[in-house]
Amino acid sequence: MVNETNTKKSDAQRPHVCGPCCLGPIGFHARVRGDKVCLSHGGRLAEREQGTFRNGLVFINRPVKVNEKLCIRVLQEIPSWHGALRVGFTTVPPVASLPLPDFSIPNLTDTPGHWVVPVHESFTRVGSELSFWVSAGGSIYIKNKNMKHKALTGVDISQALWAIIDIYGQTSSIFLLGSKKTKGLCRRKSCPAAECLTLPNVDKPCVEVDNRASSPYTDSSEDDLCVVCFVTEATNFLSCGHRCLCDDCYPRYLQEFHACPLCRERITASSEDIRYVPGGLQH
Repeated sequence: MVNETNTKKSDAQRPHVCGPCCLGPIGFHARVRGDKVCLSHGGRLAEREQGTFRNGLVFINRPVKVNEKLCIRVLQEIPSWHGALRVGFTTVPPVASLPLPDFSIPNLTDTPGHWVVPVHESFTRVGSELSFWVSAGGSIYIKNKNMKHKALTGVDISQALWAIIDIYGQTSSIFLLGSKKTKGLCRRKSCPAAECLTLPNVDKPCVEVDNRASSPYTDSSEDDLCVVCFVTEATNFLSCGHRCLCDDCYPRYLQEFHACPLCRERITASSEDIRYVPGGLQH
């Protein structure tokens, strides 16, 4: 006879319901964004104030995988500005980039560990959908419905990578559709699935997103939250001493990456047996 209590507990601990082909939840980083950016619709809609062309930096809220294609839709533009969207990747954890500069190019690209490229204006018209990713060879590709473009080479893929999007110039509003990765016959995608999303009504006023609304640890300070999901309290110490990952993100992060997301120190096996409980550590 199945233990109903254990079954319910197991279901509650499950991070998502898409199954083994899920790449995990994805959205814009709630804490690290430009001064003129507002997030809404569960952290998927990013809007820059229309009175400026800068301060539009946003980051994806978790490290992305090599060949994981990030898909976005352009919702609004301001033709009076010059230039448009800029995309790229960084090995620097987003929280380490605070306070954010006004621009990705040249402010971020002049510092080590950042690779950002401008997207041609023909790719960023209202309603356009485009994807970008970094290949196994360390190249950034940008693709729309009709064209695939190799934009830059030399990205360091030996470390964890976070995606950068600069809502710059003419581009003033974008919607994150999700991400996908194909290898052979296996196709994986982010959770929730992009096709299940409802396109937001861009005429509605922007409302600040609070990704902690459904967290069981809403009394925790932001410094106590997992640096991957920024939803649940970080309960796991790494060998460097940082407590920065929750129970759901911890095993998945260790499967993909081997360095602390904060200080980049290599994670040793000893950290796998260390947990945090209120009042102290547990081995």
